Amino acid sequence: MLFRFTEKMRIILVLFACSLFCPGSCVQKKEKSKNMQSGQYKFSNHLVHESSPYLLQHAHNPVNWYPWGNEALEKAKKENKLVLISIGYAACHWCHVMERESFEDEEVARFMNEHFVAIKVDREERPDVDQVYMNAVQLITGSGGWPLNCIALPDGRPVYGGTYFPKAQWMDMLSHVYNFVKDNPEKAEMQAQSLAKGIKSSEEIYKKPVVNSYNLSELDKVFGNWENNIDFIRGGSLGAPKFPLPVGYEYLLFYTYLSGNKSAARAVNVSLHKMAEGGIYDQAGGGFSRYSTDADWKVPHFEKMLYDNAQLVSLYANAFQYFKDPLYKKVVEETLGFISRELKSPEGGFYSSLDADSEGSEGKFYTWKEDEIRSVCGEDAELVIEYFNVSGNGNWEENRNILYRSGNDEELAGKFNITVDELNEKLVAVKRSLMKARDPRIHPALDDKILTSWNALMLKAYADAYKITGNSEYLSTALINAEFINETLKSPDNKLFRNYKNGKASINGFLDDYAFTIDAFISLYQITFDEKWLMEAKNLSNYCLLHFYDESSGMFYYTSDEDPALIARKMEISDNVIPSSNSQMARNLFVLGQYFYLDSFLEISRQMLANVRENIIQAGPYYANWGILLALNVSAPFEVSIVGKDCISLKREFDSHYLPDVIYSGGENEGKIPSLKSRHVKAKTMIYVCRNKECKMPVTTSKEALMQLERN
Repeated sequence: MLFRFTEKMRIILVLFACSLFCPGSCVQKKEKSKNMQSGQYKFSNHLVHESSPYLLQHAHNPVNWYPWGNEALEKAKKENKLVLISIGYAACHWCHVMERESFEDEEVARFMNEHFVAIKVDREERPDVDQVYMNAVQLITGSGGWPLNCIALPDGRPVYGGTYFPKAQWMDMLSHVYNFVKDNPEKAEMQAQSLAKGIKSSEEIYKKPVVNSYNLSELDKVFGNWENNIDFIRGGSLGAPKFPLPVGYEYLLFYTYLSGNKSAARAVNVSLHKMAEGGIYDQAGGGFSRYSTDADWKVPHFEKMLYDNAQLVSLYANAFQYFKDPLYKKVVEETLGFISRELKSPEGGFYSSLDADSEGSEGKFYTWKEDEIRSVCGEDAELVIEYFNVSGNGNWEENRNILYRSGNDEELAGKFNITVDELNEKLVAVKRSLMKARDPRIHPALDDKILTSWNALMLKAYADAYKITGNSEYLSTALINAEFINETLKSPDNKLFRNYKNGKASINGFLDDYAFTIDAFISLYQITFDEKWLMEAKNLSNYCLLHFYDESSGMFYYTSDEDPALIARKMEISDNVIPSSNSQMARNLFVLGQYFYLDSFLEISRQMLANVRENIIQAGPYYANWGILLALNVSAPFEVSIVGKDCISLKREFDSHYLPDVIYSGGENEGKIPSLKSRHVKAKTMIYVCRNKECKMPVTTSKEALMQLERN
């Protein structure tokens, strides 16, 4: 069971922090001012040499920002100054607001520069730093978010923190903390010690006895504890805001497949439909925004992240295999159209995100006034207005409309005296017209850094999309991206880099970079049967065992043993908007252990699962990727080996089916994988179905093999 920082301990820290600062009231936003003189910036700081778009956004603030690193920390120690660590990311709306209100203000900057060493961190480049200081803020306030602002002693141990502060509140807080630490050094030291202890022990984990067998009743308990928080009418979880949390629905889909539970199936279907119909989905151009601010998926926070869209492509592709709903396939294709159009780099990688704002206003690029719709859509305007809930007064702010769907296609087609097919044809043409009209607008800012872990998620998404469409361009894109990762972001000794920008790979990779790359390479092997990718996955796993694995807990650290130490070396355990790196590593080792008959991999995976077994049952949505591993242990996977010249075409026949408990191998010849040994038959392509080291009679057609996959 995970050790949690107790509520009593957190309250003590909150009360202690309140002696430092009592929040003031909010102030209104103001327009960003540019400090330019004769074409030159009035101010420049140490961020001018960085490549992160987020850091570069602050490079000409009057605040003397430093990037995270020894230079800033040594300066703080030498001058005995407090460290101010401000963390955000390029697409973060409230990060931009705080910059306009405070970090561009010369009065604020003078105070910050005089009393603090100010450090700016891009959380997407340095999630390890973000983990530590997010933990601190959560311990103090009970919640967290971005922008994240933390005040620390010169050695980096935090003493106070919070999220967004308006200018007046920000200045008040800085003054209180500075004076408190100056006048009460002993109390500040006590606060730093308490927080450091809490950060180190948060999500601390211990080895549990390994469980030899699991059964379906445990998956039933997971769903039983989860079910009461599911919104079966509007999809997602009850209340607002609503986040997609794709891995949660991946688990529910797998659970539906194993159990036939109709409530779980309904939860998946309702959620995927409501998201695809809502404003969170870009009805004109495809792709999903970060989350919905309301309970109906109508009003999104308009930033578009690569990792969300990658996981949602995989989810909708898998759901199409199971439900055969054409809407799901359309969402996959439209979302990949958005990715190819706006987030694909010439080198073969994928950029990180698009901002929520454009022209200083959130969502302006994506929303419409009624007269714009009438002008663009012409004779189809009335249909479009009704289909997408457009009104003259607007359904959102400033008489603007978010496009979302709420009606029934059959009823709408009948109202306009057309067939559903004719309706769909019109909508295809309308979307093209809307995109053409939208394109001249000022686009949201692009964060063009390329992150290894997020690219790996996108690589897997293209592989999953290829399975349901057979679109050769998807396969080609997946292969190009895999080669990009392999050649540009990986060194010969199997070390990955985290980041790529301006022709340079930088920052040592973190565990998620390895975990998702391994998973993506396994997925690529399963659609190509090119053993290169499986071997690369195995090599990367061995590197993780050498540099990230902790024998005493049976889990993996988030940072390599080659990275400079922070105040705590953290483990990422619980799943969230992205699965945790430990849950993905446990799944990787399980699958690779099956491929290579590696008991050592399987034993580590079993230990990791045992460590979090209780958490999976009690906190299903936040241990959903672990839940998938549990499901694989409940229902031992089938191994399907296809050997012969028609191996790829036969594998494609399996891809129309949702078979999450099947591990595929194959090739025209036997290759080097143990499961293929002695299985080549001259002039024939044979399919071998095995489970728990027991194999059925080999067959030559997918129909016969699919019959052998029926579970007892």
